[in-house]
Amino acid sequence: MSTTMPAAPALTLDVSGTRPIPFGRLVGVELRKSYDTRAGLWLLLTIGGLTLLVEGVVLAVTTVQDEPMSFGDFIGAAAFMTSIVLPVLGIMVVTSEWGQRTAMVTFALEPRRPRVILAKLVTGLVLTLATAVFAIVVGLVCILLYAALQGESPTWDFGWNYLVGFLVTQSFAMIGGFALATLLLNTPAAIVVFFVYKWVLPGLFALGTALISWFGDLAPWLDFQAAQGPVYDLTVDGSEWSHLVVSGLIWLVLPLALGVRRVLRAEVK
Repeated sequence: MSTTMPAAPALTLDVSGTRPIPFGRLVGVELRKSYDTRAGLWLLLTIGGLTLLVEGVVLAVTTVQDEPMSFGDFIGAAAFMTSIVLPVLGIMVVTSEWGQRTAMVTFALEPRRPRVILAKLVTGLVLTLATAVFAIVVGLVCILLYAALQGESPTWDFGWNYLVGFLVTQSFAMIGGFALATLLLNTPAAIVVFFVYKWVLPGLFALGTALISWFGDLAPWLDFQAAQGPVYDLTVDGSEWSHLVVSGLIWLVLPLALGVRRVLRAEVK
């Protein structure tokens, strides 16, 4: 008499019928990560506080010295400050997980790393938009206070071209930090490299232009920060487009492509 042995349990897990995680949920999770740690929360509070501080100082100084001011001037002051801190935000969106080793959990729950990277980038852009809206609201309050203190009508010179240019340049700043973060996967290193790029590199370009005759013709093709100048009011024209595209490929697209490649291949420990 023969005995039938039970079938061996399957050694593989079939998840083909499991619905993928919606991309909106991934973005929502990344947004929550941006403020549910002390570092992330303090960074967001610092961005808001610095924006208030800078525009408040500009309001006080220009009111005391009776300097003519417009709505666009207040936004420009905020844009200078946020262009410094938004890249740090882009860095933190990426590197905070690698520093705290939570990337292992993230990639275990969503193994398709390109979707995670894209969700982080969208999160950075959403936070950039929120920062820009906050800066515009603070600038609106400041120009109204300025006009009331000066006893004159406010000057509204911040049109659609300035609004679009403001959003584009702020997005470029954040994406620049994001690209460095994916390339280095280390918060201190990415921040140091960014500040070298932001403050040291323009001086080297200016020095090279002053000392080397042929470098003056080459510098516009390499200096991405200078190439963004006409973008703020959307007056880019002629060769300025070529300078913007070429320098953007060097300092934005290439680091981001190499960084994404590294994240896709990096071993999570």
